[in-house]
Amino acid sequence: MTTSLNGLTAIVTGAGRGLGRAEALELARAGANVVVNDFGAPGRDGSGAASAAPADETVAEIVALGGHAVAHHGDVADLASAKALVDLAIETYGQLDILVNNAGILRDRMVFSMSEQEWDSVIHVHLKGHFATTRFAAAHWRDRSKAAGAPVYGRIVNTSSEAFVAGSAGQPNYAAAKGGIVGLTTSCASALARYGVTSNVICPRARTRMTEDVFTGSIGAPETGVDPLAPEHVSPLVAYLASPAAASVNGQCFVVHGGMVAVLGAPPVLAKFDTAKEAFTPGELDELMSPFYADRKPGDGFANMAVLGLKHES
Repeated sequence: MTTSLNGLTAIVTGAGRGLGRAEALELARAGANVVVNDFGAPGRDGSGAASAAPADETVAEIVALGGHAVAHHGDVADLASAKALVDLAIETYGQLDILVNNAGILRDRMVFSMSEQEWDSVIHVHLKGHFATTRFAAAHWRDRSKAAGAPVYGRIVNTSSEAFVAGSAGQPNYAAAKGGIVGLTTSCASALARYGVTSNVICPRARTRMTEDVFTGSIGAPETGVDPLAPEHVSPLVAYLASPAAASVNGQCFVVHGGMVAVLGAPPVLAKFDTAKEAFTPGELDELMSPFYADRKPGDGFANMAVLGLKHES
């Protein structure tokens, strides 16, 4: 099947910079009309005055390529703003076909030092921001499907992180939000398939302002050649998942970076313990389980990133 997006309309959130910008440009090159959302705050922690410049600059790049784009500058985690974003796509281009949720911020802190506001703000932008846009896009697709009496074309591509599965010591808010996004994605994959909508999630590794102090040293940007952590390594997967060619890809989680795509499966069952009595006692569990864990390292099994040749960095 084709990977062309001609005649389709996409929303990309957080598309003024970094990954979102690369994704918006990739979708536009594939032929999609693109609604570029970015709140435009200068700080990666969401601080600073909002600005229209980042979204407007991405729109200008798309138009310079001969594509079609319009900017939206609102907060995607505000339900009224998220609805306005979806409405803008429909009013401008007739309907919405693709939703790419990418917007996010960082407010890193060890769990014993994290403030309520640091927790809430990251959950708000990442997890609620993914929900809010999805809520109105899903309603649009359901209504169209009911009116047509048949499935329609819909694609959701969400953005999680390896932090959700491998942990990230100084990012309990971020890791929790990214885990929630995976759960949201798989729930939507089940709920929306009947309407013709697929829902998938990516865990990208890319050099952006969000990761500027993570990818340093031995994984710093090369002086020559292609940067293996350039966002442009991620955007082709997003374009593929948004395309007709990916009609059978649903409820999947991908790790992607530097010319590699890995498909993550559900956590495996590593061991099973059965009581010899009517019910377990703590002592019996100690006899059964403690030997199993005696030779294992903490975290072994739940996320063996080494199998994929991956080292958790984001």
